[in-house]
Amino acid sequence: MLTYLILPLKRASEKLNLERAGDSKRGRIQLFQGSLTYKDLRFSGYDAACVIEVIEHFDVPRLAAFERVLFEFTKPPVVVLTTPNKEYNANYGFLYEDDLRHGDHRFEWTREEFRDWANQTAGKFGYAAQFSEIGDADETHGAPTQMGVFTVCG
Repeated sequence: MLTYLILPLKRASEKLNLERAGDSKRGRIQLFQGSLTYKDLRFSGYDAACVIEVIEHFDVPRLAAFERVLFEFTKPPVVVLTTPNKEYNANYGFLYEDDLRHGDHRFEWTREEFRDWANQTAGKFGYAAQFSEIGDADETHGAPTQMGVFTVCG
């Protein structure tokens, strides 16, 4: 089990060339294992959080814990969150109607579902949400990825 947790951090360190990096770079980068569904003080104090293609890997009942950890306890001034656009899956010939893009995805949202969740979550925790699409947009299905940028109100 320990190997499973350490390998991603080791790979990240290797990709960043931290062992060969100068003191300045090593001083600015700290890699650590954590969870987005449990309060962790190490996540506090940052100017922004990027949650890129992560949320769809949570079981739906764990979303409330994720929301509280990120938007209530950690509460960075800016959160950038991306997730697949379920509607765009129709453009992938290898997916059937209700298939998900990855075997570990627990769900995928349509654009309307994502905006509803994001606006509700933003309102609950004192944020405003703005939306955009990432990738070449299909006229009917939108773009493959959707993004919400949450900013603290006031």
